[in-house]
Amino acid sequence: MTDPNTLSLPDNASLVTRLSVARQCLNVLRNDPANPTCGQLLNICLDLNVYASLVQQLQSSEEGRRLLSERPSLQGKELDLAALERLPEGTLGHEFARYFRDNKISPFETTLELKNDVDFIGKRYRETHDLLHVLTGYATDVMGEMELQAYALGNLGIRTAAFILLFSSFEHLKAPLSGVGRSEYLRRIQAAYRRGRASPQFLGFRFEHHWETPVATLSTRLCAPRERMN
Repeated sequence: MTDPNTLSLPDNASLVTRLSVARQCLNVLRNDPANPTCGQLLNICLDLNVYASLVQQLQSSEEGRRLLSERPSLQGKELDLAALERLPEGTLGHEFARYFRDNKISPFETTLELKNDVDFIGKRYRETHDLLHVLTGYATDVMGEMELQAYALGNLGIRTAAFILLFSSFEHLKAPLSGVGRSEYLRRIQAAYRRGRASPQFLGFRFEHHWETPVATLSTRLCAPRERMN
């Protein structure tokens, strides 16, 4: 059995090495889907070039360079959920804290060492997953998770999201989700992808500076309108 604590990705790893580490991560994630180290490492293995491109984009602006330099964290140990929930209802902080309470889950944590900006962007992508649920309005059930993956694919070009969607869609076409037919599933996935494509790139946004901002304001700023499903 693979020990996730021994897994790492060398600097300038070849495609063969990345695929080998990704395979080992998948072996761990089959039995431990929420493993934070393997989840982030899998993202980096499959999306190394995507993250490198995002780093270049961020380096082109002063705000982006500051983000890369300061490397802010949204990990659980950095968040005071009780204080955030005391903020006014409707604000990002309040709704973010309530999201964790209502879904009976905890914020993202990882022990993976950040060796460079690409590692930081991989970690940042994982950390913002739950914030995107709050901002986009996509649920945390299987359908909502797939919509969010499609949104991330459209917005950032994340290959891991494409991999998850491909696997999920294959499974859904074999055995449709309860209450969601095959055609509806595909329409919603396509709509979420288009919405992500039409939205501003979210990964460089400093969510930590906007806990007191209404979710509705941030959703309008960061997310294209949601398509109506007939």
